[in-house]
Amino acid sequence: MNNVNRRNFLRLAGAGAAAAAAVPVASAMGSTTREVPVQQVKPATNINDALKVPRTSGSMPGLFPGRVAVIKNSRSVKENNIMEQEVHDMIARSMLELTEEKKLKKAWRKFVLPGERIGLKVNPVAGKSLSTSHETVRAVIAQLEASGIKRSQLTIWDRREFELTDAGFTEENYPGIKIVGTEQMDKYGLYYGKDGKLYGEHMIDRDWYYWADVEGEYDEYTMPYMINGGKYSYFTKIVTQDLDKIINIPILKNAGPTVTLALKNLAFGSVSNTGRLHAKLWNETCAQVCAFSPLRDKVVLNIVDGIKGCFNGGPGANPQFFCDYQTIITGTDPVAVDRIGYDILLAKRIAEGLQKEGNPMALEFMVQAEKIGLGIADRTKIDMREVVLG
Repeated sequence: MNNVNRRNFLRLAGAGAAAAAAVPVASAMGSTTREVPVQQVKPATNINDALKVPRTSGSMPGLFPGRVAVIKNSRSVKENNIMEQEVHDMIARSMLELTEEKKLKKAWRKFVLPGERIGLKVNPVAGKSLSTSHETVRAVIAQLEASGIKRSQLTIWDRREFELTDAGFTEENYPGIKIVGTEQMDKYGLYYGKDGKLYGEHMIDRDWYYWADVEGEYDEYTMPYMINGGKYSYFTKIVTQDLDKIINIPILKNAGPTVTLALKNLAFGSVSNTGRLHAKLWNETCAQVCAFSPLRDKVVLNIVDGIKGCFNGGPGANPQFFCDYQTIITGTDPVAVDRIGYDILLAKRIAEGLQKEGNPMALEFMVQAEKIGLGIADRTKIDMREVVLG
């Protein structure tokens, strides 16, 4: 298998596994009214270890539990192109609505300060066609700079470095900003050096891990990006050591009838050996990994890129289901953000005839996240502040 084909295989394998995670909830194309099978006993995890670590004043759900700003703007997409200035204005307005501040700099300074190391967690899994948009990322960076944050303080990161590169997140396109992934390879497309060690091994922190009683099989040829197999998923040093604050910038996509937004982007993007978790612990992983201190105590903002997204066939790139949501969703509470994003996705799926109504099982990972104190999943308790700019 050549390097190009291997890259495509890895991307499709990862996207397919994520989509498969939604299969137990409901069929992707069918009605959600069918009977849901009784859940089997779930494998044990070390979630209690995470819950024993004392919370901080900034821990999830952050400064504004249950508050979500939703900004819509029909001018944000023109002739299939994203209008960067419109996106900039949408994000700015969302920050003001969220914080109730009058000045944009003051709004940003509630979350980040000069001197802090700040990570921008993007989602490049589906390649250029369906990843966090550069227009959104550049708008966030511009507002951070205007608030006194230097580019040298910023890191754009995700799990697989080659996916960042393929989606255009490179130092050439973002001068002065560090671009890094946990799973790495050299210029020849190899994941391991002459000493036989994986390049990504130096990126995982073995002091921080998500343990689950599910074995992950490590195959150094077809799935070298896993870094390790077994029952441990190690956190990346990017979140445990290299960053003080994290701004999460997922894209509005589906996985079957549910969403892959704030919680999913953080959980599956921050630990190794995730393939084993999709089939049996997808919901648990989305919620529980975010309860560990390196994420729970560092993620200060979730800014969902809902300018373009998909409503079916996700989270991989399936062009026939791409759509323009023309929306930015912002909040400190990742659970509430995901809940509002789900409502938007569900409305689109119903309009397209993919579902007749929602299914409570699609909300399961949000409910679990609420139970362990990460945010609010109950829609009646969410303060959604919607503004239409155009």
